Parts: sequence; C-alpha cells; structure tokens
Amino acid sequence: MKVSPLYDRVLLKRLEEKETKKGGIIIPDTAKEKPLEAEVIEVGKGRLEGDKVVPLEVKKGDKVLVGKFSGTEINIDDVEYLIVREEEILAKVK
Repeated sequence: MKVSPLYDRVLLKRLEEKETKKGGIIIPDTAKEKPLEAEVIEVGKGRLEGDKVVPLEVKKGDKVLVGKFSGTEINIDDVEYLIVREEEILAKVK
C-alpha cells in the first residue's frame, strides 16, 4: 500500500537502537524505549499559509529526531510507521 501524507505531515520509520549499551548490558525488547531517531519515508506537499503552499524543510531519506510520544503510529504491510506534523520534528541528524 502506498501512503502519501497530506500538507505538512511526514511519514517516518523509527530506526532501531543498538542491542547493547556501554558496559555490555543487553536490554530486552520489553524494557526498550521508543527510539528518538527516525528516517523520513514520505513528505506532504507543504504547509498552507494563506493561499500559498510553503515546502517542507525535510525531504525523503533525511534522518530526524522526534519526541517519544509524537505523532500517530500506524501499521502498513506489518511495518510500523509514524505520521507527524513537520513542527513535531525536533531536528535533522547529519
């Protein structure tokens, strides 16, 4: 299924964190927190300001940081994605 976000919404896929932390401690899946880093999968056309459509700052393929509880989680073909507004994206990762 193909999903195209509307206006200033962005479709993200959270990136998996590493299994081990410093000191060699392995954290089980049930105790893991949601990763803050995500990859931009699709973007909308832009946000509306009056009659104009302003393009988004992020583009497909960018790595970004989002809050733990940001956006709406959806499943597409058994893959978990996140839809957020551009304003919910905290930063780009270089």
